[in-house]
Amino acid sequence: MIKDLTEGKPSSVLWRFSIPMFVSVIFQQLYNIADSAIAGKFAGESALAAVGASYPITMIFMAIAVGSNIGCSVVISQLFGAKKFEEMKTAVYTTLIASVVLSAVLTVFGLWGTGLLMKMINTPANVFDDGALYLRIYIGGFLFLFLYNICTGIFTSLGDSKTPLYFLIGSSLSNIFLDYWFVTGFHMGVAGVAWATFLAQGAACILAFFTLLFRLKKVKTEKRPAMFSANMLKHVGAIAVPSILQQSFISIGNIFIQWRVNGFGSSVIAGYSAAIKLNTFTITSFTTLANGLSSYTAQNMGAGKEERVSQGFRAGTAMAFLVAVPFAAVFFLFGKEMIFLFLPSGADVGTALSTGTTFLKIVSPFYFVVSLKLMADGVLRGAGAMSYFMVATFTDLLLRVILSFLLSVPFRSTGIWLSWPIGWTISTILSYLFYRQGKWKREVL
Repeated sequence: MIKDLTEGKPSSVLWRFSIPMFVSVIFQQLYNIADSAIAGKFAGESALAAVGASYPITMIFMAIAVGSNIGCSVVISQLFGAKKFEEMKTAVYTTLIASVVLSAVLTVFGLWGTGLLMKMINTPANVFDDGALYLRIYIGGFLFLFLYNICTGIFTSLGDSKTPLYFLIGSSLSNIFLDYWFVTGFHMGVAGVAWATFLAQGAACILAFFTLLFRLKKVKTEKRPAMFSANMLKHVGAIAVPSILQQSFISIGNIFIQWRVNGFGSSVIAGYSAAIKLNTFTITSFTTLANGLSSYTAQNMGAGKEERVSQGFRAGTAMAFLVAVPFAAVFFLFGKEMIFLFLPSGADVGTALSTGTTFLKIVSPFYFVVSLKLMADGVLRGAGAMSYFMVATFTDLLLRVILSFLLSVPFRSTGIWLSWPIGWTISTILSYLFYRQGKWKREVL
């Protein structure tokens, strides 16, 4: 159901809009965690390490999809808020066509360069083949992943956060079921984990795509909208390209970090793989709330209702802090038990268990800090102020990469984990200052 976010009490509107998005990310991350947990429990520590070793590369592809999602969401939200429905439809169709072309090109490139990419991140020989196999299957389904993210972004930009939730619940449950079936029933190992994601994501993508087209037909316009516009693609690209670069640079930074982690052996990789999946669950939850705030901001800025944005920021920050409490508490107090969920019982997993637990204890207290940054980023992004958004994000990235190499010399792998809270703290200060300055109010298209 399409919803106008420019009317009603800002806090109530944002809460009702964001809660389905948050529930969506819970299901999304559950099946991401299930991939690693089922691989580790039933295929062994090496399988967990193989999935983990390829993870930062898969995140580059995900970064492009998410960045494109952000670009189209901001533009479509602003046009919807301004009631320019004909231009809004053109923006949707243009984005869908461009997405198919871009995802096809990236799929060909990814399949061709799989082995090279795995070598670049210093993947240990004992997990190389399984990691490369997982990556090839994942990239083979990239078109589905890309289009699904675009459709989700369009739904949320139109104020509909419930429809993506329904698709994601079905996709997540299917993925977990297929994970277990393929790995334990057919003994397919990491290939089973990858194929489960491929099939579940493909079904969700097809359903979301046709549902979106059906919903758009209900939006009445005086004239038939253009199916493709180079000028509209330029507007979408003005937000999407910086977002893709930002997301990609983060993923590239994570590759450098993964390269350093890989140097400590497969047991450390396995522990890090488990911990980073849990950490990603948390950060993605914050990011999803921030994306909701971006759509809210974009619609209200498009409607000329700037005064509602600050109220939305306060409501979004309150939501993020509430989400941070259980994650920080569970990971800090019960980190060992959480990491053990990913590891095979009865095996010698002491190094992996210690590695993952240490990571969680170091980063979890700083979830309150990074959640504030992501909420400020949500406003900046929704208003189209991408330069401020990118400065703060790149500061975090550069600090984490540089410090992970410097601190890992005296403190070994623990030094890598210490780079997270330092980068988060400094970039949060920058993001919040950019928000408080208010220059983002001049950036609307």
